[in-house]
Amino acid sequence: MAHAPGHFEERAAKVEGVDYRYQVFIPGGLTPSSRPPIVLFLHGSGEKGEDNRAQMTQGLPPWLKTHLDFPAVVVMPQAHLQQSWRDNTAAAAALATLRMSVSEFHADPKQAYVTGLSDGGFGSWKLGAEHPGEFAGLVIICGAVFSTWDGKPWSGIWGAPVQDGPQAVFDWVAGKVRGTPVLLFHGSDDQAVPPEQSRQMAAALKRIGSPVRYTEYPGVGHGSWQQAYATPGLWPFYAAN
Repeated sequence: MAHAPGHFEERAAKVEGVDYRYQVFIPGGLTPSSRPPIVLFLHGSGEKGEDNRAQMTQGLPPWLKTHLDFPAVVVMPQAHLQQSWRDNTAAAAALATLRMSVSEFHADPKQAYVTGLSDGGFGSWKLGAEHPGEFAGLVIICGAVFSTWDGKPWSGIWGAPVQDGPQAVFDWVAGKVRGTPVLLFHGSDDQAVPPEQSRQMAAALKRIGSPVRYTEYPGVGHGSWQQAYATPGLWPFYAAN
């Protein structure tokens, strides 16, 4: 008997006294004994807001809408307008929605993945580095680990040695996520987030023998996520891409 296809549901949570709304993709045929994988998706800066809708317009959510047989729970929180996923409060909220969804849908915490695009890519690096061992894999699209804020070096990742320059941060982050498979995607002509960020992170991970695969799209600008999320075999638990 065929299962009904997956579907989306809305959720809300209060984290550190602040209300957050998020959407969840629930795979078809889910039962308490299913123990499905679970994916946390972090949107870009253009999808922030309060409507619990904008984060569904770019990246993984549109792909999911055409792949309703996807066998994993997908959690899609929305950051508030004034926030970045590099902020500790927003990152904590995202992680809280993931953990609540693991409990609600009886997902397998050993098969938890984090993915994000642009600002969500920054946030994915942050969560991966600050919570080593929490994720089975990172899928990061046009993200970065080092930038400047008000003319000063900044990362957003707690403990990153930004005072020592970008190379020190690349190596430090690589050490934090060591052993966790990482897939990186970037457009060669990205003017918003330099592709050198992903190139350097891939190189840092390779130097320490940590599993990484980097894909760079020639002639593509910042919007590389449509191609990235359509990559066959992107998810180890889903072959029918």
